[in-house]
Amino acid sequence: MAYRDFRYLWFGNFFANNAQWLQLLSVGWLVRELSEGSNVAGLLVVTVGGINTLPGLVVGPWGGVLSDRFDRRKLVVILQTAMAVLAFCFALLILTGRVQVWHAYAYVILAGCCHSAVQPMRQALIAGTVPRDMLGNALATNVLTITGTRIFGPFVGGILIFTLGYFWNFTIEAVLYLANVMMILRVRTPFDSPGNARQRGSAMSNMIEGLRYVWSGERAFFQLMVVSMIPNIILHPAWFLFPLYTTEVLQRDADVGGYLLAITGVGGLLAALFIASFGFVFPKGKVVLGAAVGSSVTLLVFAFSKWMALAFVFIAAMAFSQSVFRTARGTLIQTLTPDSLRGRMTSLQSFDRGFLVVASLGVGILSDLTSSATALAIIAALGLGASGICWVFLGRVRRLE
Repeated sequence: MAYRDFRYLWFGNFFANNAQWLQLLSVGWLVRELSEGSNVAGLLVVTVGGINTLPGLVVGPWGGVLSDRFDRRKLVVILQTAMAVLAFCFALLILTGRVQVWHAYAYVILAGCCHSAVQPMRQALIAGTVPRDMLGNALATNVLTITGTRIFGPFVGGILIFTLGYFWNFTIEAVLYLANVMMILRVRTPFDSPGNARQRGSAMSNMIEGLRYVWSGERAFFQLMVVSMIPNIILHPAWFLFPLYTTEVLQRDADVGGYLLAITGVGGLLAALFIASFGFVFPKGKVVLGAAVGSSVTLLVFAFSKWMALAFVFIAAMAFSQSVFRTARGTLIQTLTPDSLRGRMTSLQSFDRGFLVVASLGVGILSDLTSSATALAIIAALGLGASGICWVFLGRVRRLE
């Protein structure tokens, strides 16, 4: 509340993240409906949720370079406007009744290109709106825009699908992106001093400068990227299995699927509120590793929770752990990164998400061969094993304060 520019940025991120969760819920259920009766329905539902991260392998790092070379605020306005146009065009396609599975994939990929570029820019803007000693609190408060919207967006979206259909979900998504643009236009960054990356060479040399910093300038950053693969690649496909899990295990429809995704927001919201108010009780490095373990354990229990109330409790606990992980990791990365490299480092911290589509492909095939509950249990076990390995071997992360 004390920083005007952060307030506008916070509300802008709130609108944009609402749109993202609404898209994730809606496109998954849409593809499930379009592929009903197919023997690869599970594969299609899971991969359409994960394929939007594929552009991150290419677009994400270059988005970070652009973020350090040009005005981040103007770039965010342009990209979010493009996402609004894409969402409304897809809504019109649904209204005509001609939408097919490949249309959903095309839409998600195009939207993913924009999202991969704009997400690190929005994150990097935070450091310019508050003083350095408030950065940890600001990042934790910003997480509320992710966890809080995961309550509202899917909850309303599931009800809209169940009552009115998909057109209004994607139309509302477009409106939310435009609301974000209106907020970002009012943001200024008085605490930002990025320098001019264009004066230090070409875009390619800027990219190499960022990679060199990761590899030799600050190895803790590289180790944080390694441990981030647990929630971002191994465990994240669990969200995409929700439509299948809801129908197969809980025996419910899209409205309950929306509630299930919304309840993850409750867990994340509680974590973000606690950290934003009281900070980190333990050293942040240990918090990162412990949260990876907690996410895996709670997902494993969730996989076998056939009672809806119990499923809600454990998926909320998983979301709590993941919110703690991302807040602690984000705070460490932003404090380790100099202003002149902030855009590139912020984009590289999410680079691994570009491989999520590969993990989603494997999980989708696994769910078709077994069941959604079995697939969830297997990825949870893999996450737990990887967390144990990271705890033993990533000593530099463990020592981070």
